[in-house]
Amino acid sequence: MPLVNVMVNSRAYTIACDEGEEEHLKALGADVDGKVRELLSAVGNVGEQRLILMAALLLADEVHAATVQLETARKELAAERAHREELSGRVEISESMAANALETAVRRIEDIAAKLKAA
Repeated sequence: MPLVNVMVNSRAYTIACDEGEEEHLKALGADVDGKVRELLSAVGNVGEQRLILMAALLLADEVHAATVQLETARKELAAERAHREELSGRVEISESMAANALETAVRRIEDIAAKLKAA
């Protein structure tokens, strides 16, 4: 299992990860470090644990907002799919009605043609 050094607030943390996940873990560490640095410039040095906790809460809030947005998009997509299915059903009914009307018209024309031929 590979070990990766992640830097947060100028401190190295060694973290184990699955094979092939090293770069992803480094990128996540950089995100956490970025949040810690944002907080550090906004609130000053309030202690490393508190900074990391606040950064984790901010990142969790971003994940929550993205999750809510994703769920809203899923609901909208489901509604659009249901609407599309409804419209597809209407089109199918309309096509059937048009085909029936056309068949009726063809029979009438054939009846008229037969009557004219007999006359």
